[in-house]
Amino acid sequence: MNQHQLSIEARFRPEILERILRVVRHRGFQVCAMNMGAAANSENINIEMTVASQRSVDLLSSQLSKLMDVANVEIQQQTSQQIHAWS
Repeated sequence: MNQHQLSIEARFRPEILERILRVVRHRGFQVCAMNMGAAANSENINIEMTVASQRSVDLLSSQLSKLMDVANVEIQQQTSQQIHAWS
């Protein structure tokens, strides 16, 4: 599977993380790592997420960008690694 690192800037809302994770799952990606923190202004959050899939990360990026409270999605890095599925 290919791993992709995304940087997401979104408005801080109680449901935003749940919405992002739902889109990731529905688009066939597996979350490998995630880090979230407050942005410079307290209204936004920054989410660094590493996902894995055989699918194109561009599809995921465009779908995340369509979410109401998501301001910006950037693809930071793409790597090809063997990912072991959890049983």
